[in-house]
Amino acid sequence: MTALIVCHFVLAGCARPLVRLLGRRTFVVLAAAPAAATVWAATRWNATASGDVLTWTWSWMPAYGVGADLRLDALAELMVLLAAGIGTLVLLYCASYFTDSTPGLAGFAGNLLAFAGAMLGLVLADDLMTLYVFWELTTVFSYLLIGYDSERKHSRRSALQALVVTTLGGLAMFVGFLILGQVTGTYRISAILADPPPADAAVSTAVVLILCGALSKSAIWPFSLWLPNAMAAPTPVSAYLHAAAMVKAGVYLIARLAPAFADVPVWRPVVLVLGSVTMLLGGWRALRLNDLKLVLAYGTVGQLGFLTVLAGFGSRDTALAAAVMILAHALFKAPLFLVTGIVDHAAGTRDLRALSGVGRALPQVCAVAVAAAASMAALPPLLGFAAKEAAFDALPHGDTGERWVLAALVVGSALTVAYTLRFVWGAFARKPGVEDTPVHRVGPAFLAAPAFLAVCGLLLGPGVGWADRLLGAYADAFPAPARPYHLALWHGMGTAVLLSTLAAAGGVLLFAGRATVTRLSRRIAWPTADSVFGHLLLGLERLSLQLTGFVQRGSLSVYLATTLLVMLAGQLTVLVFDQPWRGATAPRLWDAPLQGAVAVLTCAAALLCLTVRRRMKAVVLAGLTGYGAALLFVVEGGPDLALTQFCVETVAMIVFVLVLRRMPVRFQESASSRRRAVRIPVALAAAATLSVVVWVAAAARSAAPAGAAMVEETAHHGLKDVVATILVDLRAWDTMGESAVLAAAAIGVTSLIYLHRRTEEPWLREEVRGRTAWSLSAPPMTGLPRGDEGAPERGWLAAGSTLAPEHRSIVFEVVTRLLFHPVLVLSVYLLFCAENMPGGGFVAGLVAGLALITRYLAGGRFELAEAAPLQPGLFTGLGLFVSTGVALLGLIGGTVLHSWSHHGRLPLFGEYHLATPVLFDFGVYLLVLGVVLDIVRALGAKIDRQIERAAAVEAGTGGPEHGPERGPEQGSGAGPGPGGGREPGTGGAPA
Repeated sequence: MTALIVCHFVLAGCARPLVRLLGRRTFVVLAAAPAAATVWAATRWNATASGDVLTWTWSWMPAYGVGADLRLDALAELMVLLAAGIGTLVLLYCASYFTDSTPGLAGFAGNLLAFAGAMLGLVLADDLMTLYVFWELTTVFSYLLIGYDSERKHSRRSALQALVVTTLGGLAMFVGFLILGQVTGTYRISAILADPPPADAAVSTAVVLILCGALSKSAIWPFSLWLPNAMAAPTPVSAYLHAAAMVKAGVYLIARLAPAFADVPVWRPVVLVLGSVTMLLGGWRALRLNDLKLVLAYGTVGQLGFLTVLAGFGSRDTALAAAVMILAHALFKAPLFLVTGIVDHAAGTRDLRALSGVGRALPQVCAVAVAAAASMAALPPLLGFAAKEAAFDALPHGDTGERWVLAALVVGSALTVAYTLRFVWGAFARKPGVEDTPVHRVGPAFLAAPAFLAVCGLLLGPGVGWADRLLGAYADAFPAPARPYHLALWHGMGTAVLLSTLAAAGGVLLFAGRATVTRLSRRIAWPTADSVFGHLLLGLERLSLQLTGFVQRGSLSVYLATTLLVMLAGQLTVLVFDQPWRGATAPRLWDAPLQGAVAVLTCAAALLCLTVRRRMKAVVLAGLTGYGAALLFVVEGGPDLALTQFCVETVAMIVFVLVLRRMPVRFQESASSRRRAVRIPVALAAAATLSVVVWVAAAARSAAPAGAAMVEETAHHGLKDVVATILVDLRAWDTMGESAVLAAAAIGVTSLIYLHRRTEEPWLREEVRGRTAWSLSAPPMTGLPRGDEGAPERGWLAAGSTLAPEHRSIVFEVVTRLLFHPVLVLSVYLLFCAENMPGGGFVAGLVAGLALITRYLAGGRFELAEAAPLQPGLFTGLGLFVSTGVALLGLIGGTVLHSWSHHGRLPLFGEYHLATPVLFDFGVYLLVLGVVLDIVRALGAKIDRQIERAAAVEAGTGGPEHGPERGPEQGSGAGPGPGGGREPGTGGAPA
């Protein structure tokens, strides 16, 4: 089972290269994955129909009961056959529907196959959390498929609407899953169904929340607005997602949980009332629409209401009727959508008012559509008739309320017959006063998929008894009545036949009076749910803008004060009422006098920040507080923490300095004495409160500290550095999460600066010949020698020719050149010595980043480009890839991040051992290096270009001046030379 699911996603990932190679024929290759799932499910038919169950379990974190469970039973077998079988046919249909030149074909193909894999995982899931993961995957992929034509506003809006509605329902369902799992003590679906909890308030709440998710997924009123708009997607998407797959997910969940929760008091009123209303509203709306896809879309809404009533009714016979109706609906609605795509393809329109005589021009297409439509209208001897008979036979045995439901379903069935006739007439009939629509020929491959499905519906009508064993195996989960119903095409004359005849006659009458019905429908039409959704969305947007304008004042001090005041209110309330300091150990001022001295100096630097007016002074003082914290780590004996703190503070100060180049020297915000009288107490109160909270939290420890156990565990593996072992082994999950957050934050910050593109190469060779930020910031100077006399005899930097001679520091260049490679070697040493010495991937990456920063400070952005020619994103992505790969490699040992080690011996080096935590740390090293490099390029090189543009505008040149023809790529280490020096007075390095 897992191999089949994974195969879908792997092939989906290969869609792009396959499309480049094969074009639209790629769909035939991609169809292999769902075809394999179909064949596998078919081989399990007899075993599953006999009651056998196939399970698969993967225990991810046994201590927490977290794992993934899959289960194939009768209901799952039915859904797998539909999702995989129809998915195969739709993919084959796409090979004829699209052309090789269709834009975005690779993305569409990959998303469609990935959706099929997610649907397969959803119906096989036997765990609530696993089901939720696949549930949301179907939401995401459906969003991408509906919004396939992203250049059209309607497609984007429809995709967003489907995403919002189904995601909100999914979140409610997730909360219901959590409640249900806590009440029952398990998230295993089969275990919950075997021993359902009593119907108390918690279970009732969980049921309502779960139904919200199921009803929103299956477009049940009031969530039905998204499905008709989803017809903006290509026809294959409509045929698959909205006839056989996605919209069936909600019905499937109701059918799955009904054996355990149908007797919960809130279940039947919600399911029966909303299902009946949906069937009536969907069918009535379909009678006045002119787009063939919209007629089928609203018809689908009505049919989903019918399925919801049957699946949620809670009896053995209605469950059997629901199962066969799920099968029948897929076999007639999918071919009708596919035929609509063929008509649109051949005639160029789906408007039934413009179509005329298509049936005579395309008789094979018309025959397929009539066969599928006859099943939808429940005409014998097709499968739809047998399914409708099963439903009408199961429902009349209830109380008064349930008889009202039966009446609604009969009226809904009459509406179904009416819009079915309207569809066939509109698509294929010759209409008076309308010229025959010109169409082009349809190939047999194009028609094969809908024809196959229509024939299946025709054959399974008389042969419906063949499916009775499988579908009955699911229905037997409910209490058996005295005379259980069995599937057959004909059960003799009875109530069910009379109701079917009444529904058919009513539908014919509605179609005969279609003009009057259409006028009446439009006259009494309520505002559409789509317009209501639009107004709600607009109102929400306006409210958010007003709130944003009220709260976001543009003052960082106001934001910080608000945050601190909220924190103070919450913490002080807890401290006052709970008084957690009672019985707590009194805090010590220091362990050694040196700690007190460092702390006093650190606090003094922090307080001095309140008095300065210059931004640079504030940055230096803030940096001193960080260095003070690092000194405290040194005094306490934490060299790893101290080294990391020193590196972080150094990088942070350099980044601040880079940013300050584009900011005023002094703080511009004028703070009156009244504001200072408020700000200073707030800041001091927040600091004091946090200190008390930290003390109380530390003093409240009741369990033994974990430090001794971690030291013992580290020593057990022959290691000495406990901190590094914690980061890359014992708590590697935390490190992975922090690494991902760090990468996301860096990408977000730099993306705000790089609004267009993030690469250096396209303009490097031209800009290096002009004036750079490192030769523009000073006013013209006189009295300096010209040519080689004003430049060093030797160029110590690769980009030395871009620097103004009067502002080059030969000492700094020499030191940079001499120390760059040793610092890089030091970073590698810190990476690999972390098992037994202070170091690690994080601090090693910072050290390597500092080496590159030094090159930038010495020679500018061109020097940085020469020192690190690769893009920062490569390092960041490769780091995440390595860390994630090492984590997944642990699955070989049974769990994610399971560590492996290898011991060996090398000539000259002697004994060595290689462990996966070192490889994991190497990924962290690359990621941190990429983040530092990305920030320096964004806040350094990008700001350099802004300075250059501003100088060019002020000079009136409109662009960089033409200067020396040689760039750093023309020779590293050579002096500027006769043509490489600047004329005196061209500027200098920035201050």
